[in-house]
Amino acid sequence: MTQPAVHPPVDPHGSGAAPTDGTPGNTAGTGGTGWGDGADTPTPRRRRVPWRGLLVIALAGIPVGLLWWALAPTGLNLISRDPALASGSNPSTWLPRDLVLAGLYLAAGCVGGILAAGSKPASLPPLTVIGAVAAGAVGALLAWGTGVLAGAVFTPAGDTSASASIAFSLRAYAVLLLWPAATALSIFVASLFGHPDQEP
Repeated sequence: MTQPAVHPPVDPHGSGAAPTDGTPGNTAGTGGTGWGDGADTPTPRRRRVPWRGLLVIALAGIPVGLLWWALAPTGLNLISRDPALASGSNPSTWLPRDLVLAGLYLAAGCVGGILAAGSKPASLPPLTVIGAVAAGAVGALLAWGTGVLAGAVFTPAGDTSASASIAFSLRAYAVLLLWPAATALSIFVASLFGHPDQEP
């Protein structure tokens, strides 16, 4: 006596569940949807913009300005300590005063660029580079203003009718570009000669 054929149960909802016997249609438990899902491909880690570090670079202009006033002629004149260079009425003090600020800008720009580049300058986001250069520009303006303010408060020049340069000031305004330029150059050199990143 033959038994009737038994048919597998049919899902009334028509879910179309794929068999679990390893056939190509089975996707249960694979954790992926096919090519291009990127499940087994490690994604590179993106570096964040160090906003706090950029703020520190910008605010560094305040101590740089105070240092400019302390070191330069017609300020505290701590570099030369020459009494002849203590007064702004002597035109020979104007150029060294600008050169002191230029040297401070170059040093601050190089340090800021190296700190912004970090240990992996090759993967530095463009926004970080722009932010570092902008922070250097802000720092340069802060240093200029701080130095001039310190000179006006602590070492008043007296009569400046003959020339505004008698007071503690900056004659060559192009010096203000040295800080952001040094920052950009430092980042470029660091990315050029730095070690390439090796992501796992």
